[in-house]
Amino acid sequence: MLKVKFSSLVISAILIITLGGCGLSNEELEKMDIVKNVDLERYMGTWYEIARFPHGFEKNLVGVTATYSLRADGKVDVLNQGYKYTLDGKLKQAKAFAKLPDPEVKGRLKVFFFWPFGADYIILELDEENYQYALVGSSSKNYLWILSRTPQMDPQTYDLLVSKAAQRGYDVGKLEMVPQKKE
Repeated sequence: MLKVKFSSLVISAILIITLGGCGLSNEELEKMDIVKNVDLERYMGTWYEIARFPHGFEKNLVGVTATYSLRADGKVDVLNQGYKYTLDGKLKQAKAFAKLPDPEVKGRLKVFFFWPFGADYIILELDEENYQYALVGSSSKNYLWILSRTPQMDPQTYDLLVSKAAQRGYDVGKLEMVPQKKE
């Protein structure tokens, strides 16, 4: 019984450190220069993962998408999915929900895959005119995604987002491309 309790505590502590971290202060948010005027209704829908930092929870996944749906209560349903190893591989899905910790800062959400542990989802760059691309990070420099509304992204836009990430101190050498089906 003691072993079970101890390992549960260790797992909980790891989840808190990995997923939750500490909340960001207003000063830290200002330094991150996040997108402040996000129209959540326009942000909803499917985003294709073009590139990402490697992580165990997405290991060997290709054709990855994130689909967001605004709920009546103001929260966001999240469906992340991808295929194991190949674009014809087994479909893997993860469901979550997100909410705005501060309604005044719409470029920062908390995503909850394992309640009550939330992870920051911070929109660092966004095509604010057409909502066709986004650069998303977290409260640490360990997480980074380049997202597009289409399975492929033009090289100029990709290079711009990589440059913006590098300017923010991200180690862009860790970015790995995510294979997507052709349109």
